[in-house]
Amino acid sequence: MIFLFPLLILEFILSLKVGIAIGFGYSLAWILGSMLVGIILIQNSHIALLSGADQLFNQKFTIQRFHDSTVSYIFGALLLIIPGVLSDILGLILLIYTLYLHFVAKISPTKPNNQFNPQKEYDDVIDVEVINSDSDRLSKS
Repeated sequence: MIFLFPLLILEFILSLKVGIAIGFGYSLAWILGSMLVGIILIQNSHIALLSGADQLFNQKFTIQRFHDSTVSYIFGALLLIIPGVLSDILGLILLIYTLYLHFVAKISPTKPNNQFNPQKEYDDVIDVEVINSDSDRLSKS
């Protein structure tokens, strides 16, 4: 709560300075445009979550990367809905981070340790075939 008040003051001052610099009409268009983009992103968040879950299932994402991309996507969209210059900048940074995790971050060649692997519990099982040579002797007798 202590950090929220200075952040609100900084948001207000920055928004006023940008509003004075670009004018009331452009400021209103910016606020409405960023709110519209944030609402569209929230409405389509299920697609982003399913994409991240698919990459997690195909072992292209670690659980940590899936968590980071999901949280940054949701918070980035919510920050775009909040009117203000600082919240829009922070929202864009979070959305760029989400894009980085999905498209730019390199996939590690080894499987991560915290990855869900349903076959892991059977890794120490040895599959063998037993041939009984005594069956030939029994059939001849």
